[in-house]
Amino acid sequence: MQAEDRARAIVDLVRRDGFQTIETLAASFGVTPQTVRRDVNLICDRGLLRRRHGGVEAPPADLDTGTRNLAYHARQVLNLEAKRRIAALVADQVAADFPDGGASLFFGIGTTPEQCAIALAERFEGQGGLRVMTNNLNAALALARDPDSRVTIAGGELRNLDRDVIAGEAQGFFARFAVDIGIYGVGGVAEDGTLLDFSQDEVAMRQALAAHCRRRFLVLDHSKFGRGATVRGGHIAEASVVFTDRAVPEPIARQLEQSGCRLVVTSSQVPFTTGDNTHA
Repeated sequence: MQAEDRARAIVDLVRRDGFQTIETLAASFGVTPQTVRRDVNLICDRGLLRRRHGGVEAPPADLDTGTRNLAYHARQVLNLEAKRRIAALVADQVAADFPDGGASLFFGIGTTPEQCAIALAERFEGQGGLRVMTNNLNAALALARDPDSRVTIAGGELRNLDRDVIAGEAQGFFARFAVDIGIYGVGGVAEDGTLLDFSQDEVAMRQALAAHCRRRFLVLDHSKFGRGATVRGGHIAEASVVFTDRAVPEPIARQLEQSGCRLVVTSSQVPFTTGDNTHA
């Protein structure tokens, strides 16, 4: 097992079962205590777990803080495999809709849109590229790997820990374009389907993105349902397609069905269709 894979497994184990000693982890993964200590130091430096004498435990204020988000580098490894599966489905859908390339896309902030950017860059490399507008620096860098893609980024002050631009002159960025598909994430989804984020600027940028694309792809893993955040804005059923990794709560599923929003879950074999959906 590679170090990064082992680190993710340690995080999952501690979050599920609680405090683990260094010796227990070493035995579980068949490595030396020194190796586990290096893994634990890396994990704790990322803010995912907390050191405790003789071992490691989950931090006292876990994901659902309601007032602040985890640092970006911590979120990048959280539910990573689920985000990659979601991204693969998004890439499949865009490829089905635009088999010859040439799609124009918005990418919003967050780690799941970043994974979508990585998947799309790989899928469309050598096929004429994509036309992309984004305020997400990680997504921009992922798409820049393809020399044929054209990437336009929002101007303004960079949020260093989040690696995005959401304030000031960036506020009018998405309104200057009209694109085929907008791909965006969200901080959380309330029980009534309301979308939640951690600042008014995040909500404003997300809503501007959604207002200026013909189809809206909301990408989020299961942890976002019921997760608290402080700023309300928009509703899950306003998306054209919702991509996630597990079945959504039944009331939300009913709202999506009633609105005509398509739900795609990574474990289900839902056939892809081309063309616009109800909300396109």
